Amino acid sequence: MRHDEIGDLIAFMTVADERSFTRAAARLATSQSALSQTVRRLEERLGIRLLIRSTRNVAPTEAGEELLSTLRPAIADIDARLLALGRFRDKPAGLVRITTGQHAADTLIWPAVEQVLRRYPDVKVELSIDSALTDIVEQRFDAGVRLGEQVGKDMIAVRIGPEMRMAVVATPSYLATHGTPRTPNDLTRHSCINIRMPSAGGLYVWEFAKDGRDLHVRVEGQLLVNNMASNVRAAEAGIGIAITMEDQVLPQIKDGRLVRVLDDWCPPFAGYHIYYPSRRQLSPAFDVLLKALRHRR
Repeated sequence: MRHDEIGDLIAFMTVADERSFTRAAARLATSQSALSQTVRRLEERLGIRLLIRSTRNVAPTEAGEELLSTLRPAIADIDARLLALGRFRDKPAGLVRITTGQHAADTLIWPAVEQVLRRYPDVKVELSIDSALTDIVEQRFDAGVRLGEQVGKDMIAVRIGPEMRMAVVATPSYLATHGTPRTPNDLTRHSCINIRMPSAGGLYVWEFAKDGRDLHVRVEGQLLVNNMASNVRAAEAGIGIAITMEDQVLPQIKDGRLVRVLDDWCPPFAGYHIYYPSRRQLSPAFDVLLKALRHRR
């Protein structure tokens, strides 16, 4: 294979990943017309159509998908091996790309990133804040950070935070007016703040457990939000009952702005883990960040 053919394959993969010649051209620092010619040249050389082009979208054909299934792991392996060569440098260097939710970024990721950036000036970090579950292989992230129960079985997962708990809260005035729920099923008679899940788009089903019994409750209310900050703010305003991460409302519970209910139905669960493909070699830059993140009991 000639060197220019490798470049053509990477160009095709980038267009397929971005689903756009415009975005792919920006990513590759080339022009849209030059990129289009490159992909067309590849298709002519192979004698098959790899992309379906429309005015709004670009999508791989069946043949294109088959080629991508070969290219992606091969390119990822090459990238990893090139990064691993950094161990021959005096100091770690290179870019580390991580996808994470906002809560984990604020409480765990940023303190570690700040420490690494100050200590290793040649290391760069890209944080993609996204609550939806991301295919880190397809999107070419080095790692993702999610709750332990959300990590795929084919990934290496490293614990980076303690166990967590949920907290169900409301204002004293709301509870005085509407009563205090004694069991999760009582929530169906209350105004609750619903949360839309970013991954599937559905509403979060409130999860509880006690004495080995799991209980899921679908709630109703006047307000629907898609992030925890708005959820807590609405609870403080007395809109209704909210469920959120415990650490986000401890100050409000302590000073009396919010009251915790159903505490005995909210057991601890697996906290945040950083995960990455088992076949991927760790770059020195990623390795120092991983060590900074690793949870110490």
